[in-house]
Amino acid sequence: MSGHGHGHGGHGHGCGCQAEHEPAERGLEYGLYRRIDIEKLQCLNESRDGDGKLVFKPWDKRTDREKFVESDADEELLFNIPFTGSVKLKGIIIAGEDDDSHPGEMRLYKNIPHMSFDDTGREPEQAFRLNRDPLAELEYPTKIARFSNVEHLSIHLSRNFGAESTRVYYIGLRGEFTEAYRHEVTICTYEASANPADHKVDTITPQTHFIS
Repeated sequence: MSGHGHGHGGHGHGCGCQAEHEPAERGLEYGLYRRIDIEKLQCLNESRDGDGKLVFKPWDKRTDREKFVESDADEELLFNIPFTGSVKLKGIIIAGEDDDSHPGEMRLYKNIPHMSFDDTGREPEQAFRLNRDPLAELEYPTKIARFSNVEHLSIHLSRNFGAESTRVYYIGLRGEFTEAYRHEVTICTYEASANPADHKVDTITPQTHFIS
């Protein structure tokens, strides 16, 4: 968080102003959780079914400790995240416990629906070594050129800091979202092709009356 505060010193804003406005601005930036098709989201190796969906939550709930996901058989977790449109992913925040159960590495894959642990042997689009971040303060910036037009994102948390299981409280996704307009485009094209035919009928009808 401290890195965000230093760049504004020349603008004359006081510390109180920054502290007041920064969370709201970042909260808007981290709104991609609303664009997840949450019913189809999968989390492999979660200790309790459905818990993986709970960590994609609003910015102001990012430090909430009541909802979390914990790994089951070992320390790995794999999230398969379908979006309701197309995403340009710019950054990710991963928050866990301030101990060895915090994720230690994150590997990102795009547009591989229903990915399994067998698929994680392939080269990821990007990988990060993670730091412990219990307060959800550290953003990991993606290579945006690789993460434009993302309809499905897979996050593989491959290891932690030495604990038997991994615990995650919050995953924040920052980026831009574009709606899928396939159905509307089809309808518009149909109407546009129908209109000229309507006009032809209008122009032919008066000419017919003139001749008679």
